[in-house]
Amino acid sequence: MTRIGFIGLGMMGTPMAHLLHGAGHALVVQDANPATQAAFVAAHPGAAAAMGPQSFADCGVVFTMLPNSDIVDSVVDALLPRLPAGACVIEMSSADPNRTRALAGRLAGRQVALIDAPVSGGVKKAVAGTLAIMVGGDTAVFERHRPLLEVMGQAITHVGPVGAGHALKALNNYVSAAALIATAEAIHVGAAFGIDAKTIVDVINASTGKNNTTENKAHQFMLNGAFNSGFSLALQAKDVGIAAALGRSLDQPMALAQQVYAMTAEASTTLGPAADHTELYRFVGKD
Repeated sequence: MTRIGFIGLGMMGTPMAHLLHGAGHALVVQDANPATQAAFVAAHPGAAAAMGPQSFADCGVVFTMLPNSDIVDSVVDALLPRLPAGACVIEMSSADPNRTRALAGRLAGRQVALIDAPVSGGVKKAVAGTLAIMVGGDTAVFERHRPLLEVMGQAITHVGPVGAGHALKALNNYVSAAALIATAEAIHVGAAFGIDAKTIVDVINASTGKNNTTENKAHQFMLNGAFNSGFSLALQAKDVGIAAALGRSLDQPMALAQQVYAMTAEASTTLGPAADHTELYRFVGKD
């Protein structure tokens, strides 16, 4: 089996790396939190803890699952002198697509390929290995590494050239955030008018307004006050910001995206870095 590097053992990265280990791949893992890294190695016989960039020198593939493009660039640029020619970086973070293209150019200069393969589906689907994965990059490189992606995902789609995966992930999360805000506003207004909140959600789910929030978040995380879906509000705001900035860079104003970004960014600042994205429900109600 291929020796694989996996960098970023957060709520999503840990179950994804776990599945790769379960498929028989030899792993070298790295995380900014030494305790998280050590815990993964202890729980996965044969996995090795990275001791620095040199630990990835014999990895034909390196996965990255990191918070943002700043961290991705820093980590991958440090690895670049150590990676063997012909290796591939599979960048699965939610990152800026224009910066992903620039990073791919730097890697290509050292004969290292990059495909961006961000995911959708949350922690539950990461654990189950049923993530949706949208892939940008050279078709032949994608097909060569598809079996690894199939360990972690179910709906795997090649969406275009390098950066296209990150672009589509940001656009998807923008649409998701807009639907969450619209749903939250509808519930609060309907409740103020005297309609039971649960009834509002059930009727929308039987009608044309049905969406991912009404189906999978409203009852499960919002109306019950749980707010523990596993996806942070800060990351959602970041992704919506990426989508809005992408639109501006392409002379597409995306007026609604600008408003959704302003609301999610304000909510994240108000509710704090630990807030779950479903807490937009209570933020909208407070407003």
